[in-house]
Amino acid sequence: MHAPNEHTHPEGSTRVFLIVWFWLLALTAVEVFLGYKHLELRLMLVLLMGLSVVKAALIIAYFMHLRYERASMAATLMPALVIVIVLMNIFLPDSLRLLHMRPH
Repeated sequence: MHAPNEHTHPEGSTRVFLIVWFWLLALTAVEVFLGYKHLELRLMLVLLMGLSVVKAALIIAYFMHLRYERASMAATLMPALVIVIVLMNIFLPDSLRLLHMRPH
């Protein structure tokens, strides 16, 4: 029995988790499909990195239960997301430079 003053932690239902899981599966299928397409390298990297960020956001929000936390908890994690995106933008040009340096 729950006490009347006890705060309950809202959690997602199994249905919500299955819907999110199917979205993650669909995004992974799109990433695999894009892997077989002959797109320009920069476009391919932007698309795959964008899809990865969306997948990471879904995982963090639902499977790590951040969606059900207070807004202050999410606000403390946003600087880490910004740092990761900045670091990806710093290292991406270097990876393209190394790609052009390798012998074909």
